[in-house]
Amino acid sequence: MKLTVKIGCCGIPKSRREYYKSFSVVEVQQTFYKIPLPSTLERWRKEAPEDFEFTIKAWQVITHPPTSPTWKRSGLKVSKNEYDKYGYLRPTKENFDAWMKTLEAAKILQANVIVIQTPPSFGYSEENVRNIRSFFSQIDRNNMLIGWEPRGTWKQHLDVVGKLVKELNLIHIVDILKLKPATIGRVAYIRLHGLNGEVNYRYKYKDEDLDRLLKCIEELYNNGVETVYVMFNNVFMFDDALRFKKLCSDRGFNIK
Repeated sequence: MKLTVKIGCCGIPKSRREYYKSFSVVEVQQTFYKIPLPSTLERWRKEAPEDFEFTIKAWQVITHPPTSPTWKRSGLKVSKNEYDKYGYLRPTKENFDAWMKTLEAAKILQANVIVIQTPPSFGYSEENVRNIRSFFSQIDRNNMLIGWEPRGTWKQHLDVVGKLVKELNLIHIVDILKLKPATIGRVAYIRLHGLNGEVNYRYKYKDEDLDRLLKCIEELYNNGVETVYVMFNNVFMFDDALRFKKLCSDRGFNIK
């Protein structure tokens, strides 16, 4: 089977019209900060080509505590005595409600993948492992693929990450130039945040970086992966993604 590589950006750095001419997939970032109005999501879906794919980043209310600096954009005001009901994948009514709003946004956009990025402060601990198990065991997925990008000390506990991903039917999202997924299935999801640090958004990928990325994807394919999402998340993401798209095309992959 031919490998399908879906290449795009985390967010649209150009005009939508220009982006749609160059790429067939985008990871929506607005849904992380605040869920857009249904009418806005419907307009995005209608404006995009019929075969264009949206993936979305889950609302921060589910993953980040109210003390997070980005929470001021969430549209929610929470009293301090309710802080422990939000974020960190806690299995609370508040987080489950936030998940349903995320899921509804994904449905409107006809998305196939929801990205859940947990912050470094949500590191490895027995309590957080329990939260992960409880949260993902109870949510309605509506046949969505769910990717989890753990940050912080989870990198020192990849054996646990691998067990959780398998048990809960998740995709382990990584920046594959820095870390290989703990386990893989038919679909892989890569988010590229720049080199020389956990995130370095001002980094521009060199030709040798993209060659190495291509080899990483070939390795995934050799291990049974059928579809790979490659999402660039840096200042130069539009140009870098275009360069990588040509590289994959020259290699003979099915590009979307």
